[in-house]
Amino acid sequence: MKISEIISVIEEVAPLPLQESYDNAGLQVGNKNNEATGALLCIDVTEDIIDEAIENGLNLVISHHPLIFKSIKSITGKNYIERAIIKAIKNDIAIYSAHTNLDNAFGGVNFKIAEKLGLSDVKVLSPISGRMLKLTVFVPTESADEVRNSVLNSGAGEIGSYDMCSYNMEGYGTFRAKEGANPYCGEIGSIHKEKEVRIEVILPDYNKNKVLKSMLQSHPYEEPAYDIIPLANSNNYAGSGVVGELIAPMNEEDFLTMVKNVFHVGALKYSSLTGKKIKRVALCGGSGAFLFDEALRVKADAFITGEVGYHNYFMADGQILMVEAGHYETEQYTKDIFCDIITKKFPNFAVQYTNVETNPINYL
Repeated sequence: MKISEIISVIEEVAPLPLQESYDNAGLQVGNKNNEATGALLCIDVTEDIIDEAIENGLNLVISHHPLIFKSIKSITGKNYIERAIIKAIKNDIAIYSAHTNLDNAFGGVNFKIAEKLGLSDVKVLSPISGRMLKLTVFVPTESADEVRNSVLNSGAGEIGSYDMCSYNMEGYGTFRAKEGANPYCGEIGSIHKEKEVRIEVILPDYNKNKVLKSMLQSHPYEEPAYDIIPLANSNNYAGSGVVGELIAPMNEEDFLTMVKNVFHVGALKYSSLTGKKIKRVALCGGSGAFLFDEALRVKADAFITGEVGYHNYFMADGQILMVEAGHYETEQYTKDIFCDIITKKFPNFAVQYTNVETNPINYL
């Protein structure tokens, strides 16, 4: 099995175009065409992580946080990043990271946090907008089912909790094949009228190439007629943070204790208690304070994130319980996501969780 095959199944769940503009997710080091001997799963990549991969005969390290985040102008071993890169290259170890693309993916990091907290009816807190397209294609009637199924099975036609969604309208098209053409129907030089079906589907922009390839391969015409139109619609199944409901309301003290225990937090920070029961919970793993206004908008009783910042606590102002549970702590279960994705597709592939503690923050 090649490293590229492992990368491919991860990116089916967390496509790289879902990452934020500042991010650097993807293959960091190594050749994706090498055979994979096994994968070591971690949150951060350090020299100790590379050593662990070497000791266990694993030539692929999969992390949440990218090792290479900012531009590097030289590699001389002056810091842990450069030393880890040098050691990985010397030992032919590939490093792959899925960061904000996995944060923003449906079923990604924030959904895993919600699962650990036992939340139900979980939805994306701040959906991505302006990333949807509409494909309209005109197909001869006898080929409509084949083309429609092809585009729907390649990543188009999902609306909320429904898939295989399309709109179809019957009509007819006209065309005249010029010299040198190889028409599916009609004669060269003669105007031809053909019964056709107009098929419309929506799709996320990151699936555009895959959907178009499927459509063109299944379409019988030499030159299919189609339109791709950008939409202002939000993609409610991708974006930042999530919001969900506890099974039963909890008082604030019990809720804080649960959060501390679930994430094994050394010291839990939180805003002033509001005196209200906690039922609706908004959250974002890592640095999610930018979603505070969204948490208020959805009328959450509590907002959990990894990092808040001193002045942001004032914004709570008795309206909501703000909880700072640690960057590493809120993202630690990302390893479970990687494991589930890979073993579901490749149950016999060697996947190992790191035994190295990479959280740089200690608690007294």
